[in-house]
Amino acid sequence: MDEIEVSRQVKPNKVNTLLDALPYIKEFSGQTVVIKYGGSAQTSPELQEKFAQDIVLLSLVGIKPVIVHGGGAKISDMLTKLDIKSEFVDGHRVTCKDSMKIVEMVLSGDINKNITSLLNHHGAKAIGISGKDSSCIEAVAKEDGKFGYTGVITSINSNMILDLIEEGFIPVIAPIADSAKPNHPGFNINADIAASQIAGALNANKVLFLTDTKGVLDKNGKLLNSLDKDDVEGYKKDGTIHGGMIPKVDSCIDAIYNGVHKAHIIDGRVEHSILLELFTSDGIGTQFLKKGED
Repeated sequence: MDEIEVSRQVKPNKVNTLLDALPYIKEFSGQTVVIKYGGSAQTSPELQEKFAQDIVLLSLVGIKPVIVHGGGAKISDMLTKLDIKSEFVDGHRVTCKDSMKIVEMVLSGDINKNITSLLNHHGAKAIGISGKDSSCIEAVAKEDGKFGYTGVITSINSNMILDLIEEGFIPVIAPIADSAKPNHPGFNINADIAASQIAGALNANKVLFLTDTKGVLDKNGKLLNSLDKDDVEGYKKDGTIHGGMIPKVDSCIDAIYNGVHKAHIIDGRVEHSILLELFTSDGIGTQFLKKGED
């Protein structure tokens, strides 16, 4: 087969891919999309590069991305190295005062700045902040201190984030919350919950959660493509949804009942997973939406 024949076969496929994406680019242009960035996508150098490319492309086609990142694996590694005990209850970290210092150091001082630098290197105009900056996120202790310095969000300073977006920045937000009390160490916020509530406060069109699974799976390991609130409650009761997936699906449901059109859990291990979910007809993960909505 000569070069011309190969070219004739390949080009239509590329054109079809672009044509498939075009209506979604038109639909989402000008819209805010919040992305919870975590899992393997955050720790693999190759996937970090693909993530940065995706975010830059979103920005170039007029979408307004906001990044909220986790960092649980790095936090756990550092706590282990420093011999500081840490435990999880229902997918939420119990944060003592000593571990709170490490949480902030890792999230705000290490991961946040690395993500911001990576995005800027690829041509984005990113700025890294934590929830403490301008009291962007305020919180109180979860369950009256049962979880230590793990917090429950009480308010989001959406105007501050919107001002950054208006100035052309891509906000990269570390989920560390401020306290109403002065000289307080702050609160560790579950990144899924932070992303959900930030998306709601911004009236985002979508919130995407990058994780290390294809999405929400049934008991046979099959992907559940679309879920609503009743579906989620049923799957939680029968144990299909459990452990660390609980805060993720709860965050998705909270988001769509607080002004976000759709929420998605997608596989961050797949290269360009964000583009595949947003700009293809089938998508690749689990979407959450209210019954009767498309």
